[in-house]
Formats: sequence, C-alpha cells, structure tokens
Amino acid sequence: MRVRDECGELFADAEFAGAFSGLGRSAWSPGRLAMVTALQHVENLTDRAAAERVRVDLAWKYCLGLELEDPGFNHTLLTDFRARLVAHGLEERALDLLLAGLRDKGLVKERGRQRTDSTHVVAAVRRLNRLELCAESVRAALEALAAAAPHWVEAVLAGEGWQRRYGRPFDESWRPPSSQAKRDQLAADVGCDAVELLQAAYHRDSPYWLRELPALQVLRQVVVQNYLITTDTKGRQVVKRREAEQHGLPPGRLRLTSPYDTDARTGGKHGMQWTGYKLHITETCDAPTEPAGKRPERPNLIVNVATTDASVADAAMTGPLHQQLRERGLLPGEHFQDSGYASAALVHHVHADFGVVLVTPLTAPTSRQARAGQGFDQAAFTIDWGARQARCPQGQASHIWSPTTRRGQPVIRVRFPTTACGPCPVREQCTTATRTGRQLNLQPRELHELAHTNRTAQQDKNWQANYATRAGIEGTIHQTVHITGARRTRYRGLDKTHLDHVYDAVALDLIRLDAWWNDKPLDRQRTTHLARCNLDLTT
Repeated sequence: MRVRDECGELFADAEFAGAFSGLGRSAWSPGRLAMVTALQHVENLTDRAAAERVRVDLAWKYCLGLELEDPGFNHTLLTDFRARLVAHGLEERALDLLLAGLRDKGLVKERGRQRTDSTHVVAAVRRLNRLELCAESVRAALEALAAAAPHWVEAVLAGEGWQRRYGRPFDESWRPPSSQAKRDQLAADVGCDAVELLQAAYHRDSPYWLRELPALQVLRQVVVQNYLITTDTKGRQVVKRREAEQHGLPPGRLRLTSPYDTDARTGGKHGMQWTGYKLHITETCDAPTEPAGKRPERPNLIVNVATTDASVADAAMTGPLHQQLRERGLLPGEHFQDSGYASAALVHHVHADFGVVLVTPLTAPTSRQARAGQGFDQAAFTIDWGARQARCPQGQASHIWSPTTRRGQPVIRVRFPTTACGPCPVREQCTTATRTGRQLNLQPRELHELAHTNRTAQQDKNWQANYATRAGIEGTIHQTVHITGARRTRYRGLDKTHLDHVYDAVALDLIRLDAWWNDKPLDRQRTTHLARCNLDLTT
C-alpha cells in the first residue's frame, strides 16, 4: 500500500506491449502481472499462492488498483508472462522502470558511491559426474524420441538392452558398479549406445526433424565432449571415453554439466565448488548525511544485477557491469569492489572509459619471492623507464628490455646477464635459474606505477576505513538469499534465472523503500549468545 501511495502505477502496460500480440482476446494487465511478480518475490511465494493473494488480500488489490470483487487470474498466467519477457528480451524492464521513477524522486543518482559483489547460485538440476551425465543424456534423448516418434523408436531401436539400461533415471537411487573395471565398461557401453542412437537419428531414412530435437542436440554435444570416435586396424569403429591426461577435456566454460540445463556450469570460489550460476549485485552506498539514528537522506538501493554461469570470473564482469550502469544513467563516481574484480589494467580502463574510480585492493604479486615473503621480488628492483633498464638490489643492470605479450596482455620482459647473476652472493634469494640470469615481467609503465601507487595506498588506515564501506554488500547478499531464496534458482536456463534475479532486486528495493518511508531503522547483524558473554580472550 505504501508503494502504491508513493509511486503510483510503477509498471504501465505499454512498457510490456512488445511481448503481446495485438490480435486475439485481451490479456490480463501485463503491468499488474509485473507487480504481482515483484510482490511474489517479496514474500517468496509460488505462482499459485501469489494468484490466491491477488484474489483475497485487500492490500494486494490496493497496490494493483483492482476492485474489491475482482476475481484475479489463473496462476498459469505468471508462467506465460515470464516466458514472454524472456522471449522478447524484456527481463530488465521492471528494474529499469523502478529506477527511472526513483531517479525522478532523487532517490538514486549518477556519480554517487556504489558497491558490488557476487554470490553463487545453485542450479535447479542435480550435479552429475561424467558417467551419469552421459548415461542420463542418452536416456533424455530416448525419452524425447519416444514421445515425438514412438513408431520410429519401436522400428529402429529393437531389443531389450535400451529398456534395461535406460528405463529408469540415473538419480540418487542409482548405484554405479562397484569395481573400476565395470564402471569403465559401462562408460564404454553408454558411449557406443549414444553413437548408435545418433547415427540412427541422422540416417537418411529417418525423418529429418528428429535431429532437430533439443535432446538430440544435447546428446551430440555430450558425445563430442566426452568420447573419441576412431577406427582400429581393421577399419571398425571404436568409441573411447576421453581421459583428461591423454586426450584433454573441454574448458569448464564450455563443458555441459546436465542434459536438462545446458547453461549451467561448474564453478569454484574460496574452496567451494557448485554447479549453476553466479549473481552479481550492485547497490548504492552514499554516506548518510543525517546524524546517527536518523533516517538517511536516501536509502541504499540495488541498481543493477547481472547473472552469469558459474565459470565466469568476477574480473571478466568489471567492464560489462559498468556498461550496464552507463546504459541506465547510473554510473558511480566511486565503486567499491573486492580484489576478484580488479587488476591494474581494469582500474586504469574503467577510469579511462567510464570515469569511475575503483576502490579495490589489488592482489599481491605472485612471484615465488613475493609468495614466500623473503628474497628479492619485483618491488626490490629499480626501474629506469627512460633508459629502458632495471637495476637489481646489488647494483647490477639488465641487458635485455623486450616488449612482448603474455596471455594476450602487453608485458616487458627484462633479463639480467648470466655473468652478473652467476657469481652474485645473494643469488639464492633472487632466482633459481641455473643457465640464465634473473628475469622480470613488467607491465607497461602506466600500469606498473598505478599498481605500485594502489598497493602503497592500501596500507593507509584512511584508505582502509573508506574501503570498509564495501562490507555492506555482504548484508545485501544475505538479505537476498534470506528473503527471496536466491541461493538456488527456481528455473532452468540462464535467461530465466536472470529474470528471477531482476525481480529479486525489484522486491528488495521495494522492501527497503517501505522501511525508509516508514522511518524503520536498518536491521543490524545478529549477535550470537556466545558473543554477548564477556569472555577474556587473552587467556
């Protein structure tokens, strides 16, 4: 009710007109369906429960502008509404409309302070090992073929082996063979079955449309990623399972993990592995101008969400996140991120391309000496950029200065002569090379000096106090997970998962606006019973 009073009609029907045809019977208001979806995420309701609340809850009717006797709608309309949004690229329309209205009210602004972090999202499918993935992909393809062309299956795939092996799902109740030899044999049999099924579906006598079934396409990709098809000395076809050490496997960003969600990938962070996606949340964090305990000038609101598969590194999203903020007209002046999003090159490019100052700690150098904390790392060398020369702590000068590239990035390779490093009394603290002298890989001058300046600033207490602002995003992630259940996606596929996250952001913004309008103080972190005890931690 507060949202309706303050914002009026947030989502107009015309904003979603592109997802609906001008022909046929009039649909239930898409603007109201958008608001129902947002309220559904506020209370973490199912479609059926949300439709029931529209029918019986007066507060929901008031927010939607419905008459008291309005019967509401069938809950299946929400499924159709989400599918239409995804099909027409309108996933972010609700968040765009909300932020546009809040910008007009002065509650969000450009060139403020923002913070971003990511969290893992578990897919709505079970995590499978390679044997289960291949076997379940064959079973899924057989199910699709049996539903689409049962007579073809009966005529072409005769025999009891298919039903015996793939008649039941390879779920938690399925137990693999006990011995490694039997598991290897089963993997080989599954590969032969998969190839046989694909060859039958792609045979010229088979209906051409069979090969267009999504399950067949998935099976084809699974076979390519997990098996090698060769011929023996007699010209017979041999199907072998790929081994990582001998044949190599596709990189994680390309490798399928389930036949039922082809967008989900396996990712890792802080020693944890999961199959699914990653959610990036950006919120405002302008410093409060009111005294402590008073309502701040404006609430902290989520201004952007991005969803990727789990294999995408945080640093790969630094540029795209700022591009999305630019398109919304909400680029920050200062952007607080953790070290996973940053490098010297990204700090430089974000400032040059977007005019944004990244407040983020740069990771420490990764050389052997820097990791060990002893010896002479790169910082111990003096670089003379004008003379294109480096000088070691013992006063020896380099003799090679060679600009090149490393992993697609420009670097400067600096080498010291063997005649200088060989007899050096501190050689063991500098290099382990026996045939050559010490070698340095320097970034271009601008990035090298930027990294040195940032790492020096990170040691300052004022910088650390300012960077502490970033910690608030952890509470936002906790709120997202606790209220909307964002830790596990409800849907299969990246597009629908991102749509779900967009409406999570809209829901959280509405919750925060309601608290701000009603002068409700922000919730503080809970304190454990043990922390309340006055224990002497020095003993």
